Amino acid sequence: MTIDDLRRILVECAGEDETGSLDGDILDTPFADLGYDSLALMETAGRIKQEFGVVIADEDIATVETPRVLLDTVAELSRSVAAA
Repeated sequence: MTIDDLRRILVECAGEDETGSLDGDILDTPFADLGYDSLALMETAGRIKQEFGVVIADEDIATVETPRVLLDTVAELSRSVAAA
């Protein structure tokens, strides 16, 4: 999953907040600063499961603070699934 995939999923799930822009380098910008709350991230996790087959536990998604951490989490979980 790429940052562009994540941008698309975020906008599809929760729209684009006026206060935070998804343009440019957002990898280390907190989701809160981008205008995305925990509910939006839960919806994002559901879409990631649907599109990529990666299940992110609710307790894990609750601790994800930036796009970089979310992408790293998805990559790690993808490797775990592939190795099983």
